[in-house]
Amino acid sequence: MSAGCCEAPKFDGQSTAYRRALWAVIAINGIMFLVEGSAGFAGQSMALKADALDFAGDTATYALSLAVIGMAVQWRARAALLKAASLALMGAGVLGFTLYRFLVLNDPSAGIMGGVAALALAANVVSALILMRFRDGDANVRSVWLCSRNDAIGNAAVIAAAVLVALTATPWPDLAVALAMAALFTSSAVSILRQARAELDGARAAQAPSR
Repeated sequence: MSAGCCEAPKFDGQSTAYRRALWAVIAINGIMFLVEGSAGFAGQSMALKADALDFAGDTATYALSLAVIGMAVQWRARAALLKAASLALMGAGVLGFTLYRFLVLNDPSAGIMGGVAALALAANVVSALILMRFRDGDANVRSVWLCSRNDAIGNAAVIAAAVLVALTATPWPDLAVALAMAALFTSSAVSILRQARAELDGARAAQAPSR
């Protein structure tokens, strides 16, 4: 018997507890997208806008993850591919906005940055705790965990940027954080893409007629 036959199947999200967890984090992320996006424009903070974009992407990711639970592995993997593409697009969008800020610099409000980022961090800690026991699984489930991890890292970075903006009286820390978040989006997209492609290849191999 091959070693592959002894491997336990990865969690595919089919549980009532996981569905409830997804509904909870969908609500949290949707609300925070509206709050942080508005604060980003009010405070002229590129980092807050980038993090708000992350909340929007997470809301869509969790909703898509919920929709494909119970479907065949091909559909779950394709949903993960779609989420990987959306993360890559968000990374490119954040990078474009950041480059624009290099040409047209407006000093961000450190107070708004720090206050809203702290609220966002609290929201993401709650989301991460809700999803903690579901962090391992197929590409569809794992993409949810990676989004939660990105949120926590991003919020901590925005808070650090707010402190540095206040200390240096320059927008450069804000811009640096936005660039780092763009890189994080791209890295996560690549990770999800690789796992989803491996799952699709495995499904095709399993369906191929034996000779």
